Amino acid sequence: MEDALRYADDHQDRFTGELEELLRIPSISTDPEYADDVQQAANWLASHLRSVGLAGVEVCQTDGHPIVYGEDLRAGEEAPTVLVYGHYDVQPPDPLELWDSPPFEPTRQNGDGHAEAIYARGACDDKGQMFMHVKAAESYLAADGEGGALPVNLKFLIEGEEESGSVHLAPFIEDHKDRLDADVVLISDTGMFAEGVPSITYGLRGLAYVEVTLTGPERDLHSGLFGGAVENPANALARLIAGLHDADHRVAVEGFYDDVQDLTDEERQTFQKLPFDEADWREEISLKESKTEAGYGVLEAVGARPTLDVNGLASGYQGEGAKTVLPAKASAKISCRLVPDQTPDDIAAKLERYFEKHVPSTMRLEFERLHGGQPALIDTESDAMQAAADAMEGVYGRRPFFTREGGTIPVVADFKNLLGLDTVLMGFGLESDAIHSPNEHFGLGRFREGIQSIIRFHQRYAERR
Repeated sequence: MEDALRYADDHQDRFTGELEELLRIPSISTDPEYADDVQQAANWLASHLRSVGLAGVEVCQTDGHPIVYGEDLRAGEEAPTVLVYGHYDVQPPDPLELWDSPPFEPTRQNGDGHAEAIYARGACDDKGQMFMHVKAAESYLAADGEGGALPVNLKFLIEGEEESGSVHLAPFIEDHKDRLDADVVLISDTGMFAEGVPSITYGLRGLAYVEVTLTGPERDLHSGLFGGAVENPANALARLIAGLHDADHRVAVEGFYDDVQDLTDEERQTFQKLPFDEADWREEISLKESKTEAGYGVLEAVGARPTLDVNGLASGYQGEGAKTVLPAKASAKISCRLVPDQTPDDIAAKLERYFEKHVPSTMRLEFERLHGGQPALIDTESDAMQAAADAMEGVYGRRPFFTREGGTIPVVADFKNLLGLDTVLMGFGLESDAIHSPNEHFGLGRFREGIQSIIRFHQRYAERR
């Protein structure tokens, strides 16, 4: 391990330059116009995995974008096997005019009071964090100059559709169970609590995403000629949406909380110990005051309680100036973040019953389920989670917090359901890294610390096993 740590430090500048090469490829999975670029990124990554000494490297074609696989199994049958998951696709960079530099021309700069960072789409989510695992493997394999050895068996599964729903990932896992057999999954696609405050995510919220449409008249109508005699779909939908929460900011859908696991006293105490300044948090997002479910603090609300939010509204005239129109239809996109033991299908069904019960007789209801993901909760006392804590403590000089995160990573549930594997979520991003937004960036110090932590994890996990 010590040789690998030294190798990583000695070659850090080269590692960063190689990451910049990958970041220049606009691998936007959601836009068909970039399909060739996504393929190019997969090919580049496969070539790089071969160059660092991994075997069995393959660009696996799917009905969508390819999955890149590679492995090193020389640690032998007595050693544990770690399956590393990441993704090489990225979000669209729009709006381009809000970027300080072109999104696919990586630049190194200081910003927002932080140390030097690399600015580009995908810098943090997830090319930079995924690439840390590749460089950690290289550091072991090349440490002694003649071909070193990893303390664990290592497998890479890197997909190109995470930002467009991972449609073909679960079928791929199902079809390659033997090939993907492992003891644990290791993912860096999450964040730390704060700069210099290491944390490991042990809980993720799930997701139920739906679209609701109310249709009244067959076409948009003149509001002077018809207003007062025709019920307005926009007005009707606004009333239904207003009824989705009560005065305590609890979701008012019948049965919504039936399966929710309450937070334990220990979990609530951990939230209170985290170095969180609510005033600074509000100031960062220009918020006058927070609004949480009654009885819960901000961190509990965003990390460990279920939610229901309108993500988009559409109805009527949206252009400049005035147009006195009574719209024919109104629609809303609604997402629910879920916690154990809620399920996407059950929550979507309860939402549908709510709208069916309250839709006016003057309206036709359309209810579409768009997307879902299972919540996850991981045992913090497992060998792998404790090895991750050991690893981060070795880098940061302090024991990491175990935290719950409000986002959703559906593949974590897929690994559990299809392979029976728990996942260690050891991420190094920050909320300020602007993932999915203009000026996304990743601190070069955290890029280095991530590589160092992963190198340590492999050794500590092998020792604990």
